[in-house]
Amino acid sequence: MSTSERIVKANGVELCVESFGDPADPAVLLIHGAGHSLLAWDEEFVGRLVAGGRQVIRYDRRDAGRSTGSPAGSPAYGLGDLVADAAALLDALGITAAHVVGMSQGAAVAQLLALDHADRVASLTLASSTPGGPGHHHPDLPAMSREIQEFFANEPDWSDRAAVIDYLVEAERPFAAHSRPFDTDGMRAAAERVVDRTADIAAQLTNPFMIDASEPWRGRLGHIGAPTLVLHGTEDPLFPIGHGRALAAEIPGARFVPLEQTGHEVFPRHQWDVVIPAILDHTAAD
Repeated sequence: MSTSERIVKANGVELCVESFGDPADPAVLLIHGAGHSLLAWDEEFVGRLVAGGRQVIRYDRRDAGRSTGSPAGSPAYGLGDLVADAAALLDALGITAAHVVGMSQGAAVAQLLALDHADRVASLTLASSTPGGPGHHHPDLPAMSREIQEFFANEPDWSDRAAVIDYLVEAERPFAAHSRPFDTDGMRAAAERVVDRTADIAAQLTNPFMIDASEPWRGRLGHIGAPTLVLHGTEDPLFPIGHGRALAAEIPGARFVPLEQTGHEVFPRHQWDVVIPAILDHTAAD
């Protein structure tokens, strides 16, 4: 375990958390997507937020990295538990309210956090998201690509490290923008770190996609009071950009920023000069 990582008890589970920056600075809580861990948030990306005067917190959700997990194929929790975990983590860290940044399923957690624990959310940044969360059917919005549907039908031999690393690399390929080269070497290096750090890689890569998505809440989005920034890739194959536009339209006062040459991926480096200033501006004091 990294010397800066620690295990925090919150909502009856153990969450691995890592904090960067001055605790006196405004807190930014990063919530990763399904199948990812805190490693999804690049340390250089985090460092640039810290340099902008933010305390940044990243953590492993249940079944991710070094946090409490369930047996692969049998998640003992639902989306609502992940929301309660995030609120309890803020309690454990002594943070009254945070600027919450969520990616994909993490953005679903962030939406519900803003609805059900409004006093804990100073602002909301939603990336690669959809109105109401993954797992709910939205017939008025574009469907995921066939390539993504086919990806979800396959699994590797979880006991074979090399096969799992190959799977992780290839799993990212269909989610990335096709208009720019895929960084196979970079993805492989990242996959090796993920596999070697994760307590149960099979659980991390299966359980989050199986959990109960809770009751649909798209109709409640108009009640979100936190200032909201919506970031969405123009080439997102899982939630085509219409999802991001709809999400921004349904949250009062939300600002929408399209990310060119970006798929369903955690802020690729070529967009950092857009994303980081946008987040710093969005999380600045009035």
